[in-house]
Amino acid sequence: MYLYNIPALPLEMDLETKVVLKKVSEANRYLGELKGIAHSVPNEMILVNTLSLQEARDSSEIENIITTQDELFQSDAQKQSYPSLASKEVYKYVQALNFGYRKIKETNLLTINQILDIQAILIENNAGIRKLPGTELKNETTGDVIYTPPQSFDEIVCMLKNLECFINDNSLSNLDPIIKMAIIHHQFESIHPFYDGNGRTGRIINILYFTKENVLDIPVLYLSRYINQNKQIYYSLLQKVRTENVWEEWILFMLEGVISTAKHTINIILEIKRIMQSQKNQIRNKLPHIYNQDLLNNIFKHPYTKISFLQNDLRKSRPTITYYLNELEKIGILKKVVYGRSNFYVNTELYEFLLNINNKKQD
Repeated sequence: MYLYNIPALPLEMDLETKVVLKKVSEANRYLGELKGIAHSVPNEMILVNTLSLQEARDSSEIENIITTQDELFQSDAQKQSYPSLASKEVYKYVQALNFGYRKIKETNLLTINQILDIQAILIENNAGIRKLPGTELKNETTGDVIYTPPQSFDEIVCMLKNLECFINDNSLSNLDPIIKMAIIHHQFESIHPFYDGNGRTGRIINILYFTKENVLDIPVLYLSRYINQNKQIYYSLLQKVRTENVWEEWILFMLEGVISTAKHTINIILEIKRIMQSQKNQIRNKLPHIYNQDLLNNIFKHPYTKISFLQNDLRKSRPTITYYLNELEKIGILKKVVYGRSNFYVNTELYEFLLNINNKKQD
């Protein structure tokens, strides 16, 4: 078994080859377009909520945590009510992601302590950094050991401190943030500091790093769907860097993921905007007496909404909210669904759109 000596960062090699720089330029162009389009949505939480939930589902699926759109939308995180264990796991991912994003906004730093907190939310324990030897990464089919990460607690902590410096001290490297993200992701996954949750934590770090570096203002670009669709290549290239020191292929793979995902996300946002404008016009024309922007925002923040969600956002009485929802059902924007003892109101057009994009291959 080849033993990979994880290098200290920054790497002592030229990573900005011609082909990499050309791909970086393309990636930055689409990220700039995505950043602008995201600002055109009237309430950023519509995108943060909707897209983070899709990301959480895709990221969890990589770890064989499988749930459905219905289970996700029928969940009530406020009441800790979930139709399945898998949907609970997905919502923990959303919670961890949102926690990290708040910390980035407060401190403009992405520290090891924050990463520890993110992992603790995901796993629901405080085991923290691995202290016991014996961790090995194995082929799921054959059981063969593919990679043995660092075993010593002190070595793991030392490598994490080096990674923390690389993430936060831009004087150490003038590489483009997208290239740095690819390096950070590989380094974190190779350190593999936790007993559980390394993959999901690493994918959360990707988007948090982009928001820290102002590549994006809000967390709307998620690579999990791309990684899921190219899982074998992803794991193969992770390992190829370790065995052959081939960084260019890995960086190009991640850059292509950014480009592909940015294009995909731009199309999602444009369609959400279209649906939102269409429903805005319908409500204004057919129900002018109940129309307001907060009401519209709410039925997009929650494709499966319920009376309590609207009460929290609109600060209206239960009878008033019930009236609003019933009126929206009459004109076909919402559909009432009974689940257990709760009534949910589905934004049918938005729901069908999200269901369809999740079933399509990424361009």
